[in-house]
Amino acid sequence: MTTRINLLPWREIRRREQDRQLLSISIGTWILMGLVVFYTHWYMNDSIDHQKARNNFVKNEIGKLEKQIEEIEELQRRKEALIARMEIIQQLQRDRTQIVHVFDDLVRKLPKGVYFTSLTKKKKAINLEGFAQSNARVSALMQNLDSSEWFTNPNLDVISVTPQDGSRISKFSLKVKEQDKPEDKTAAADAVKKAKTKGQS
Repeated sequence: MTTRINLLPWREIRRREQDRQLLSISIGTWILMGLVVFYTHWYMNDSIDHQKARNNFVKNEIGKLEKQIEEIEELQRRKEALIARMEIIQQLQRDRTQIVHVFDDLVRKLPKGVYFTSLTKKKKAINLEGFAQSNARVSALMQNLDSSEWFTNPNLDVISVTPQDGSRISKFSLKVKEQDKPEDKTAAADAVKKAKTKGQS
């Protein structure tokens, strides 16, 4: 007696099982791919947001630095203006005391037989006009001015002989430069230097 075994149901069941396994693998693969895509998308968005936050932070810090730079530049301009005003004040103080010495020294250096008719001053240049009994007295005046600590570089512009009251006198015009005393220059420079040092500290 021969025994027959029908394998068709077993093969069908095996094929269905393989189909189910393949479907499960496919679904799992799609789910995994979806998770990967979702994580990648989330990670990229988070990175972009983080970079935007860093960019905004850097931009804000740059804005703060630019404002501080503007404030520093404004303080620098104020300091320079203050130093300039101090230099002007120092110059005015020197001029106020120096003009007294200038006029006093002009009188002291004036030889006998010489007198001034006009005196004009423009910055450091002084123009003197007057009369002298002779050309020699004009030369003596120039030598006296040249030896003074308040004047320098006397320069004779015009000299002419004119009759006056039956005698001949010399009419002259000369220029001389006013000079600062060395101690005045040093004091002014020290004052300005102290102001600059104080402004930098």
